[in-house]
Amino acid sequence: MSGSNRNGAIFAFLAYTMWGLFPLYFKLLKAVSPVEILSHRVIWSLAVMVMILLVKRHWAWLWALRTQPRVVGRYAASTSLLAANWLTYIWAVNHDHVIDASLGYFINPLVVVMLALLVLGERLRPVQWVSVALAAAGVAWLTWQAGTLPWIALALAFSFGFYGLLRKTSPLGALEGLTLETLLLFPLALAYLGWLASQHQNAFLAASPGTQLLLALAGPLTALPLLLFGAGARRIPLSLLGLLQYVSPTLQLLLGVWLYNEPFAGPKVVGYVLIWAGLAVYSAEGWMRLRRRTPLPA
Repeated sequence: MSGSNRNGAIFAFLAYTMWGLFPLYFKLLKAVSPVEILSHRVIWSLAVMVMILLVKRHWAWLWALRTQPRVVGRYAASTSLLAANWLTYIWAVNHDHVIDASLGYFINPLVVVMLALLVLGERLRPVQWVSVALAAAGVAWLTWQAGTLPWIALALAFSFGFYGLLRKTSPLGALEGLTLETLLLFPLALAYLGWLASQHQNAFLAASPGTQLLLALAGPLTALPLLLFGAGARRIPLSLLGLLQYVSPTLQLLLGVWLYNEPFAGPKVVGYVLIWAGLAVYSAEGWMRLRRRTPLPA
């Protein structure tokens, strides 16, 4: 592996590790409502984005959006999906559903495959159909055992899947895109925090300095893994990036089982094994196809 690839793998691994450890952070804010945490995440993330843009003197793209209403509209849609994903995840972690949240990100790659089929009209290869069928069987099994759909996992997987679909066809890069999304959410977040303050329910104003610092850290904790991911994605093959993405939900699952003692045994394991089998088939098939396409070095 070349030096560039090695650095790229490290950057991507660190990004997925940070995302996988997010439950540790949100659990520290369990006394704050998920909507208020989300509002602070938006506000402080925008502050970080603005500082980065100031350092880079990179503002021309934002001014150019004045004449691109369709681009702004597309990002308004992706912003709604991002907010729904963030809010669902925060709620799940702080209501002891870390394992269910991890399931959402395990099945997300297969949801993306289905969206490619249904929305983009792509054709699935036979092995991909097998992987999707195994994952669907796992979800069906979990639904039958629990008596209800695993809505947290499905909400996270589909909101992030559609979000990725919109971002895939959007003209802005990761830094510019997140800046615009947080900018669009900023008025709503600020208005909500202002309303809480008027009702004397703003947890930030009444919290200890430690809790206030934790809420302010939502900005850099959102921006840093994104920047690491962007740096890594540019340096390593998509196949390696696809394998590294399982670091995040694996860490979340381990935290849910071993640290937070959430139930994970018996019939529930069967559903997860089916889903993991689908992911294994999907990843192995993609890896082998890439190997066949890549010429051996002379």
